[in-house]
Amino acid sequence: MTELEKLDFFTDQSLVADPYPYMEAMRSGCPVRREPHQNVLVVTGYDEAVAVFGDSDTFSSCTAVTGPFPGFPVPIEGQAEDVSDLIEQYREQLPFSDQVTVMDPPKHTAHRALLMGLITPKRLKENEEFMWRHADTVLDPYIAAGGGDFIKGFAAPFTLAIIADLLGVPEEDRAEFAKHMDHSQGGVGGTDNATMSHSPLEYLYEKFSAYIGDRRENPRDDALTEMAAAKFPDGSTPEVMDVVRIAANLYTAGQETTVRLLSTALKIIAEDPELQQQLRAERDRIPNFIEECLRFESPVKGDFRLAKRDTTIGGVDVPAGATVMVMNGAANRDPRQFENPEVLDIERSNARRHIAFGRGVHSCPGAPLARAETKVSIERILDRTSDIRISEEHHGPAGARKYSYVPTFILRGLTQLQLEVTPSSQPKE
Repeated sequence: MTELEKLDFFTDQSLVADPYPYMEAMRSGCPVRREPHQNVLVVTGYDEAVAVFGDSDTFSSCTAVTGPFPGFPVPIEGQAEDVSDLIEQYREQLPFSDQVTVMDPPKHTAHRALLMGLITPKRLKENEEFMWRHADTVLDPYIAAGGGDFIKGFAAPFTLAIIADLLGVPEEDRAEFAKHMDHSQGGVGGTDNATMSHSPLEYLYEKFSAYIGDRRENPRDDALTEMAAAKFPDGSTPEVMDVVRIAANLYTAGQETTVRLLSTALKIIAEDPELQQQLRAERDRIPNFIEECLRFESPVKGDFRLAKRDTTIGGVDVPAGATVMVMNGAANRDPRQFENPEVLDIERSNARRHIAFGRGVHSCPGAPLARAETKVSIERILDRTSDIRISEEHHGPAGARKYSYVPTFILRGLTQLQLEVTPSSQPKE
């Protein structure tokens, strides 16, 4: 067994801090290969990843979040040339089966349309206006304290407030919502079956059920009423729980990945004084910097699919029932697509071709929201400071930094980021 084959990507904690050498080794051998520990076909090549994401007819999303854990209820790989009927027979027994993330067309099509009805261009524009106003509210105590943990001090509370505003959560309930969200360990991607309850979002379900039920009985001029009045594409009225699940999914997933993106961006800015000064002077480079952050440190390491029928990916045979993991993080560093992929280059012309937000029917609907939140945050932090530094007390000196990352096989992100900031001498606008 080679050194690579000895490593179990899903359980080996030595791969948490830096998974990229493993991803590179997997891709250099073959962009599609089976790993020996969990019997998963790992897709590390860019073209191959895009092909899988774009083929929902062949690849089911029913195990998108859990992958090989806790396993399919019955033996499935190699049972037939086409296991589509078997997937449908046992779909509701799978963890998270009520979430839009794991649905397949045509059900996914209808529920995604419902989701897009909650994040319309008009609502996003209003939400972005709130971002600009609210950023300073969260920044004020953080900057006054000279910095601190950026995730707890800014990223988490800011993103919580933004998604709460988008969904119309009443002001008086937002503090309670915040207590139920913990960004220190990551929300998904563990191997413990106890974390994979069939309905893991009971708190949000309860709250949004009450909101939607009330707004259907007592409409108001607010976002919750718009949510309560949403229709499926065929004009039918969703069950209250259908709307609730969409709202809860957007609430949790939207925060989780944006917090990771924000902390990655600030870590990079704080580590590189020259880059920091460039972004301060040339604000028009911030959007491409964000895209390069998404490519360089994708908040989602990978996403799973279950092959419905015998097929091939990149010339490799994939049997029906096989668990496939598309490694976004590896595909985004594929040298066939990105020149010098191990280098963060804010001038990279094709940075936006990354697949950090996925592709195909399951591409992240909250991508515009995440981009806007990150741009606003970076702009205001640069405006409000003259210097941003990594805390050597917490992370060690340059060249010997120590960072802690969420210990999951799906998410990629810091558990904390201790910064030191020098306030700007310019008055707050």
